[in-house]
Amino acid sequence: MNNIHPGAQVGTGVRLGEDNQIGPGCVIEDGAALGSRNRLWMNVYVGPGTTLGDDNQLHMGAVIGHAPQDLAFTGEPTFTRIGHRNTIREYVTIHRGTKPGSSTVLGDDNFLMANAHVAHNCQVGNKVILVNLASLTGHCVIEDGAFLSGMVGLHQFTRVGRLAMLSALSAINKDVPPYMLCGGRPAVVQGINVVGLRRAGFSAQVRGEIKLAYKLLYRSDLNVPHALEAIEQQCRSEEVKHLVSFVKASTRGICAGLASTDEGAEEGESLLPRKPRASVEDPA
Repeated sequence: MNNIHPGAQVGTGVRLGEDNQIGPGCVIEDGAALGSRNRLWMNVYVGPGTTLGDDNQLHMGAVIGHAPQDLAFTGEPTFTRIGHRNTIREYVTIHRGTKPGSSTVLGDDNFLMANAHVAHNCQVGNKVILVNLASLTGHCVIEDGAFLSGMVGLHQFTRVGRLAMLSALSAINKDVPPYMLCGGRPAVVQGINVVGLRRAGFSAQVRGEIKLAYKLLYRSDLNVPHALEAIEQQCRSEEVKHLVSFVKASTRGICAGLASTDEGAEEGESLLPRKPRASVEDPA
């Protein structure tokens, strides 16, 4: 049985599963669909064309499926599709698609912290974390397990690969390959997300191949096509094959790396480059 507060407004044609909790001040527009066991705290807005799966938590003031912030939007029916077990914290905004019939998609088990923004037509995978005020512009793609720190901003149509980690306040204007640490304004790839790979259960062999792929792509004198060719010849894991496919599919190009003279970046233990060693002055 659903528990709907008397102060909530539920439109006509709304489909509800079982055991949803809908708090005071919530608005669910006509034609939206909710699965089961979702909790909507007070003052949550769910727009038309929104589909919500099961076991999601939508906190105070969240706006899901509202009209896109796009001057080209004509008001035609568009959609927002949310999966299962997502935590959507206070004042998160997720806007529906902009072109007729298109969708914004959020997968499963994602954690969107307060004031994060997902713009129209973004495709967000599973187990993604958006820290406070992280902002996705239109048509961005975020693959599974990516971590976007606070106040990260992405250019439209940018892609972030699987298990990539972006440092706070970064400006991302090109694609970030899977498994990388990336940050800065503009952002550069600074190493490998070693901790994230271990936590995800990647074997030592796979981590070694990813490290080799990183060296060929970012620490060698090879250009990108030749680096990819070398990676394909030397690496066999499915994880590295995914990295190669991601880079090949890039239309914006991938983020540059640190200069080859920077020491220690390849270990990927920090989002900050190491300070250069102090020079020894000639006493003469």
